[in-house]
Formats: sequence, C-alpha cells, structure tokens
Amino acid sequence: MNQRNTIEKGSRGEELVCDRLVQRKFKIIDRNVREKIGEIDIVAMDGDTLCFIEVRTRRDTTYGHPAETITPNKQRHIRRSAEYYLIKNNIAPCPIRFDVATIIWNSMQFDYFENAF
Repeated sequence: MNQRNTIEKGSRGEELVCDRLVQRKFKIIDRNVREKIGEIDIVAMDGDTLCFIEVRTRRDTTYGHPAETITPNKQRHIRRSAEYYLIKNNIAPCPIRFDVATIIWNSMQFDYFENAF
C-alpha cells in the first residue's frame, strides 16, 4: 500500500471515530494536532474529562490488532504531546484520559478503549 492510500485510510478512520464520538456525546475540540514532539489524532471532551485519542486502522488482523501498534515509545510521545498541548493552550487543570480507537476495515470492526494507557 502506498503512503497516499495509508494517509487517506487514516483520515477516513479519524472521520469515522469522530462521528462515533459525537454519537456518544463527546465534544470534538481539536484534530490532527502536530507538534515538534509528536501528534495527537483527536482531542475531545467526554463530560468534564479531556481525552487524547489515538486512532489506529488496519486492513485486517493478519499482523495483529491495530491497538498492538501503540508501543511504549508511542505512548510516551502522545503523553508528551498532550502535556505540551495543555501548556500551549493554557488549559485549566481537569481530568484527562488517553483513549485508543481502532478500525479493522475488512470487517468494519470498531473498538474503543478508554484509559488505554
């Protein structure tokens, strides 16, 4: 698969996740936040909790579940990006959470993991 197809599927996945989150009464705050340290796919409010959401998609599970691709190193980058986001946007202290949303395209399986790490 070429990089363009990968990016397009990632964008489609993020759209799908945002739609599902809105259905669940989340408020989308930001998307595709890119900082020097890393990137955050979706920032959303779930009640009074600020959620930093990583989206992972795969065509199928031949090489494992998409959630398995979030390594400790990736988790560290997301946490650091979230810290930077909080400071940069002068966000008052509030509960925060790191969630993971996954999509397996061939089966259209959607999973959402709250407090994933």
